[in-house]
Amino acid sequence: MCILCDAQPRGLVGLPRGLAFDRANKPFSKAAVMRARRAEESYARELRGVARQVGNLVRGTFQPGDLGWAVGITDALNRYAKVIEPWADAVGRRMLADVAARDRKMWLDAGRQIGRALHAEIEGAPTGALMQARLAEQVQLITSLPTEAGQRVHKLTVESLTNGTRAEQIAQEIMRSGDVAASRANMIARTEVGRTQAELVSARSQAIGSTHFNWRTVGDSDVRRDHRALDGKTFEWNAPPVADKRTGARALPGAIYNCRCYAEPVL
Repeated sequence: MCILCDAQPRGLVGLPRGLAFDRANKPFSKAAVMRARRAEESYARELRGVARQVGNLVRGTFQPGDLGWAVGITDALNRYAKVIEPWADAVGRRMLADVAARDRKMWLDAGRQIGRALHAEIEGAPTGALMQARLAEQVQLITSLPTEAGQRVHKLTVESLTNGTRAEQIAQEIMRSGDVAASRANMIARTEVGRTQAELVSARSQAIGSTHFNWRTVGDSDVRRDHRALDGKTFEWNAPPVADKRTGARALPGAIYNCRCYAEPVL
């Protein structure tokens, strides 16, 4: 099955009135959603490989206080970003296929509880354009790991020459380039897997006639305050709430940076 191709549109099958899931085997439980997001682990591992190579390039050539070196390493990291574009495309496709397969299984489990007629609607959800857009974004994000590392190194070197910052401090920060890239790699993996899964749930939910969802958190101490306030509240798929009060950004559960929340479709 091609995850990057839109399924053929089908006539909408109405949902049974008063539909309710068995709570002991709820398909949109925290456990079910977390299983659907296990693609994060392998995706993060692939991206951390890029971060390690960034660290190796920087550490292996570092020339303290040399602006020429900073320009050279920035160019080298930009070239590395171009070289890995085909690899980034393949890694992005694997992540999307993994998320889509896990999400599809969760929905087919839900379909067994709702009824056989719903399986066609789950399979027929228009997810192709969504997956194509996510793929293009994955390539850009993966290749940004080395390019942003290069920009950071250049900026630090210029600061050391113009602001009189202690050479040792700048050197330590530059030598941390691989660690900084690894932290960003982990954030990209969590955010992009969560966002892809959230948008697949949204597309499939709306394909079977759902208009609203309940916001759910994972319920631990790491849940951010803004999201704790949203827990258990109901929103329209097409009008998600403000998920970050600092920026005013609106997002579905799981579709904003480092978010582990999930949407429970109201069916």
